[in-house]
Amino acid sequence: MTTCSAAPAATHALQDLTQRRAGVLLHITSLPGPHGLGDFGPDAYRFVDWLQAAGQRVWQWLPSTPIGPGDSPYQGVSAFAGSPWMVALEPLVQRGWLVSPALPAGGFCAERVDYGRVLPWREARLRDAFAGFRAQAGAADRAAHDAFCAAEAGWLDDYALFMAIRSPRGGQPWWEWPAPLARREPAALAAARREHAEETAFWRFVQWCFAEQVAALKAYAKARGVALMGDLPIFVAHDSADCWSRPDLYHLDGQFRTTVVAGVPPDDLGPLGQRWGNPLYRWDRMADEGYAWWTARVRRALVSADIFRIDHFRGFAEYYEIPGDSPDARQGRWLPGPGRALFAAIEAELGRLPIVAEDLGYITPDVHALRNACGFPGMKILQFGFGAQADHEFLPHTWTPACVAYTGTHDNDTVRGWWQHAGVRERAFAGSYLACGEHDVHWAMIRACCNSVAAMAVFPLQDVLGLPSEHRMNIPGVLGGNWSWRFTWPMVSDEITRVLGLITAASGRGPFELLRLP
Repeated sequence: MTTCSAAPAATHALQDLTQRRAGVLLHITSLPGPHGLGDFGPDAYRFVDWLQAAGQRVWQWLPSTPIGPGDSPYQGVSAFAGSPWMVALEPLVQRGWLVSPALPAGGFCAERVDYGRVLPWREARLRDAFAGFRAQAGAADRAAHDAFCAAEAGWLDDYALFMAIRSPRGGQPWWEWPAPLARREPAALAAARREHAEETAFWRFVQWCFAEQVAALKAYAKARGVALMGDLPIFVAHDSADCWSRPDLYHLDGQFRTTVVAGVPPDDLGPLGQRWGNPLYRWDRMADEGYAWWTARVRRALVSADIFRIDHFRGFAEYYEIPGDSPDARQGRWLPGPGRALFAAIEAELGRLPIVAEDLGYITPDVHALRNACGFPGMKILQFGFGAQADHEFLPHTWTPACVAYTGTHDNDTVRGWWQHAGVRERAFAGSYLACGEHDVHWAMIRACCNSVAAMAVFPLQDVLGLPSEHRMNIPGVLGGNWSWRFTWPMVSDEITRVLGLITAASGRGPFELLRLP
């Protein structure tokens, strides 16, 4: 699989990871909006304006690829496609392809995403827009659409066909499809393309809409000095277009089932470990191809974002291999990953990479060595710093500039929730270190991250707003109820905007004028 997306020819200012700045972590689906979940519509632009007003120069979001089981953005059906559900409907109305949609009875919840109710409704609206495009699009739009489809054919054709075959089968995994389709026999693929020509055209159209909208938002943010920071999971889902189109790049048996899967071993937090179930790469075969698949994937990521975080970076140094038939992660072994050779190959094609390495969890010296050899900053989570002694690596006085400081991430409790559930010792240590209490611990942590030497400081919007545990984005290991949180604009007061701007400006991360000194 290859792609012809145009990546930036050289690192620009927004991609400079040594630049001192601050930002906010908010997934796109958490934005307000009338259509059931956040998207690239008017509220995304309003959020960029708010970031600029508050002195923020980075907007970090979670993977913008299609969601998978449990509505997770980390288990999508494609590592290259954009999420269809992030396509805003307003631009489609403005172009005359869609009548302004009437909401279902009762509308949609403003505080939570009800995926089971929202996604079918949005898909129906996208199909209406596709029909409108077919009937009314002008020559310029048709030419732009056709050019996108031709340029991205290396991944787009397989993705569109995968979706077209999969949809009428109720999500049946591809290795259970009729054998000729699962094996990708040329005659079966040709017949499927003929049978599903209209459906594949629909999925191509949706991807073009996604590309057009994210490019417009990226340009708008760039003009206001705001970098977009994406997220790249290390692994792909087994039931994905990526695995179906190139099964030779994964550890699969003759029936295309996983022989070994990804995860992490047991630790203090889990006696069974974590069995993620993702297929593991055949790194030897990827190396034989000069890591072309990974280069194409990174090139594609850089079309939608200026910077991106790579999840589970330690897997590139060593990865944990679990037998495919093991129900948990107690049986497994560590094996060497591709190491520096992978990133050297990508850099040879794309230049210096604006990557933040997620180096959390069980980290060994070889992971730090790889991160440093690549020149990638790691991550520091301030919430983690108060469970031991004063020399803990997650306390700000131990940090170096080559890191990104976080109050917490999408996998953590909110700061207010953390305080409420922390032990007496942790709260006493945090209160002494940060000079705070329950009422202002979120501002104290934001201030500590901003005042640190870390080149970048990022805060989940929930922490900026001082929200409790029920507003967290994800609880790892818990199925259901995750990934659904949304904010509403009344939560974002002028005072919150002012205080965030003051902290950011005083720490040298935002425009000094925000201090409004006499």
